[in-house]
Order: sequence, then C-alpha cells, then structure tokens
Amino acid sequence: MKIVTYNVNGLRAAMKKDWLGWLKAEAPDVVCLQEIKATPGQIPEVVLLEQLGYEHYWCPAQKKGYSGTAIFTRKSPLHVEYGCGHEDYDFEGRMIRTDFEDLSVMSVYFPSGTTGDVRQNFKYQFLADFQQYVDELRKERPNLIVCGDFNICHRAIDIHNPKSNANTSGFLPEEREWMESFVDSGFVDTFRHLTPDPHHYTWWSYRAGARARNLGWRIDYNMVSQPLVPRVQHAAILPDAVHSDHCPVVLTLS
Repeated sequence: MKIVTYNVNGLRAAMKKDWLGWLKAEAPDVVCLQEIKATPGQIPEVVLLEQLGYEHYWCPAQKKGYSGTAIFTRKSPLHVEYGCGHEDYDFEGRMIRTDFEDLSVMSVYFPSGTTGDVRQNFKYQFLADFQQYVDELRKERPNLIVCGDFNICHRAIDIHNPKSNANTSGFLPEEREWMESFVDSGFVDTFRHLTPDPHHYTWWSYRAGARARNLGWRIDYNMVSQPLVPRVQHAAILPDAVHSDHCPVVLTLS
C-alpha cells in the first residue's frame, strides 16, 4: 500500500497546477490531504478523480475557504470516521479516518499557532486532546497510520535554522516535547526511520526564495504505530511536486 500525505494549501488552486496529472503519475493507493479549503461541490475535477479509480471522502471546515481534510483511496474502506467528536476541532475539519481490514489511516491537520496566543493555546489543547484520542483509538485499531501536517518540527535536524527559530511557533520547546512524547507513546516517524541525514524539508516560506534555497521546515509526517514498523518498505519526501508551499510525503507498506 502506497500512502501519500499532502497539505495542498487549497485544492482548487492545486488543481490549476495540474495536481491531477501529478496524482496520476504518482499513483498512490491512499492520499491524505490537509488544508483543502473546499467542499467536493466546489471541485468539478472529482469526476476525473473517480475515473482514476479513487473514492473520495471529505471533512471540510464549516468556515468557507479554510482548513479541512480529505482522503482519496483506491481501496474501499470498511468505515469512514469524520472528525473526532470534539466540536471545536470538527468545526475546522481537522481530521478524517478510513478503516481498512488490517489498518486505519488518518489525515490530520494540526492547528497553527503563528497568529498569536489564542491560537497557540488552542494548538496546545489540540495536542493534549489528540494524544488522548489516539490512545483510546489504538485499543480498537492498533495498526494506525497518522498522516498529516503536524505544524511542528520535531528536532533541530528538521528545520533549516533552529537557533533563530527557537521561539517561533512550530519549533517551541513545548511543541517539540509533545512530539517526543507522541513518539514515545508508540509511534514511529517513518521518514526518519529510514533517513537520518539533514536538509530534508516539507514546507518552505513563500518569502525570499526559501524553496529554491531549501530553507525549509519538516512539519508533514506519516507516523505509524509500532506494530506496523516491520511493514515499512519505503518513505520519501517529494520536493519536486510544487502545487503548494508544502510538498507530499510518501510511505509504502508491505
């Protein structure tokens, strides 16, 4: 099973940059999207998506043009869970889950705290609630894959300039400590599991030619629960896909 996570920063905008052509060439089995900023009714290309063999499941935000998650899959799920049952997060379309026979795949868009203290505190609350949610979920679905934009760089190796960003949301000590505890709770960062070397990023600012200079952050992850680790065959970041300020991250399981 080939799984891709991709924060598209607006699916309508990505479609105008031949996102479907990229999808056809890459041919993943499951695509986890974040920041779709759209409903299916606003995407006429869903007909073409279906012609490529994908079923599509959407969890848009109630606010138009904001946030939202989706999962496109060539394999029919046994169950689709929209949201997590928490009103504040579900209002923003923060997560969607597809359950298959032997595993579950989640697409999650973690909040950003870059706009100030109110949203940073919202982010901290989300992190605490999400940990509790997945702890309970794994009792029923132990083979769990959490894909998405975590909006956190885990370690200094995951950001181009750790010293100057030490007090920046997305690389704050409290956020990094949460990432460490999340991993310690029984998850593996599949990209780092196979690739220990630096200078691999998944998001770049639109300012100052950051992407061309590879001055980025690694904030998009495919995390697997421990029972799935032996099945991890391949994990990669695809920086040449330029439909967004993020790029896709791929995971292949046996």
